[in-house]
Amino acid sequence: MAERGGDVVHASPSLIVRRRINASAAKVYAAWTHAAQLMRWMHPLDTICLHAEADVCVGGRFRVIMRSPDGEEHDASGTYLEVVPESKLVFTWAWRSTPERESRVTVVLRADGATTEITLRHERFFDEATRDAHREGWSSALDRLVELFE
Repeated sequence: MAERGGDVVHASPSLIVRRRINASAAKVYAAWTHAAQLMRWMHPLDTICLHAEADVCVGGRFRVIMRSPDGEEHDASGTYLEVVPESKLVFTWAWRSTPERESRVTVVLRADGATTEITLRHERFFDEATRDAHREGWSSALDRLVELFE
């Protein structure tokens, strides 16, 4: 919590993860917006992706279902709030098990020659433990995305 001039601002935990991808912004954007490609990378290293869907338009929905090594399924979904092709995606994020804990993800793609820099900001977490778990998940998922283009 921060205080400025008598106003109280509640700062929820957030995270930022960056990666450089050896691909054009168009190809990286496609990896974020096509279900078949999402299934190849949008899950932590120790899980598999069972299902992905993406209706990439403002108000459209996405869904990703993952299975961990112990057989437990993890179902995340959300709504696209902002879509700028090859540049930016903003969407809500919630787990089926805790839909009331909706957070927000912003993905910015910046072309840099033959590579693309991704900056992912995930904010409005319920608590720091949830943020920390998502940091691990996003870090390993984005590592998979890097590998997809190697």
